Amino acid sequence: MSESYVVVGDGIAGSSAAETLRERDPDASIIVLTEEGEALYNRILIKEYAKGKLPEAPISIHDKSWYEDNNVDLRLNTVVTDLRPGDHKIETHDGKTISYDKLLLATGGTPTQIPVENGGADGIHHFWTFQDARRIKEDAEASERAVVVGAGLLGIDLAAICGAQNVDAKYLMRGECWWRYALTQEGGEIIHDALRDIGVEPVFNSGVDHFEVDDDGHVEAAVDPTGERYPCDWAGVAIGLDFNVELLQGTEIEVDNGIVVNEYMQTTAEDIYAAGDVTRYHDTITGEREQNGSWGSAKEQGSIAATNMIADGEEEAFRWVSTYSITHFDFPFLSFGHPTIGDEHAERKYSDTEWRRVAFKNGKIVGGVLVGDLSAQSAYKRLMKEERVVTDQIDALLEKQVDVDRLAAATQS
Repeated sequence: MSESYVVVGDGIAGSSAAETLRERDPDASIIVLTEEGEALYNRILIKEYAKGKLPEAPISIHDKSWYEDNNVDLRLNTVVTDLRPGDHKIETHDGKTISYDKLLLATGGTPTQIPVENGGADGIHHFWTFQDARRIKEDAEASERAVVVGAGLLGIDLAAICGAQNVDAKYLMRGECWWRYALTQEGGEIIHDALRDIGVEPVFNSGVDHFEVDDDGHVEAAVDPTGERYPCDWAGVAIGLDFNVELLQGTEIEVDNGIVVNEYMQTTAEDIYAAGDVTRYHDTITGEREQNGSWGSAKEQGSIAATNMIADGEEEAFRWVSTYSITHFDFPFLSFGHPTIGDEHAERKYSDTEWRRVAFKNGKIVGGVLVGDLSAQSAYKRLMKEERVVTDQIDALLEKQVDVDRLAAATQS
């Protein structure tokens, strides 16, 4: 008899899994459940839509016909309310019970709400879904002033939207540097200057004590802990994700700020797998539990999870060096691996818009950030995958052109 697969989540992880399941098992029953009201879209491109640089059409990846053509039962606006691993069943909000042979959880996360007075007021936006992008675009096109909160990879997307839409924005950061866990002041200044060039003013050692609202409950200002007031027509908040694991309460599935899986994307429950940014996976490169929300990582996890679901065992391990790029400025920006971890770091500035920093743990590369010149990324990723101890080769690592073969040979001698 053919297998029955259920995928919870139609982001890139869930969709990649559905594609792989259908390719490898033409006769299987595949059901994809998603809380969203639209099928898979390119989450990377929604920022370009909000900036006014792209129309809606290129952003959708799978339309309804794709699911029909591939005999995948897509159920939109569907919330899974109960999971019974022992029975191999789930229940949905409309009272339906669905049985499965194998289940994939690709439930992702929900933007963290800012825990301050009026933090949920009208006009305060989070940036995660296509629908979020539509609302932000509408407000940005009709406004003059905004406030952005959250000095990370999603926060800078909100700041760039303001710049592209000619919105005068204040970017409130808790520390003295954007993405201070991955960049130092020297590298951060390149980003700060670029923000100023597009009309966004970084405000350091700041944050939000509370928001002020008008008589209709719409945000009109952010007030920082010192009492400084920043008037705004709308605000964008990106302070992290709360991972969607509520469904697992009361089950045997291990949770640790996400769903714990091994390198084969298996959870601690039989026949249940997980993929995407909700996972705390065993990284075969660092040897530790890691978490990564990049598009490429989620896509690969979904495919590998599906491969192992079909194989009914440990066929293929997830081994991946993720990348995340920013294309908002006149220079490129790319992070790879896990740039915020490490017990040692090395950095160098090459010009006003060229800088790099590499993170090491136990002498091995675990991640890094490249600004202005991305040519070294393949060398760093190769050395990271090969798990070479390279901290005795710092000067060679920071050369503008990295000779990876010479470095690899040096680590063998």
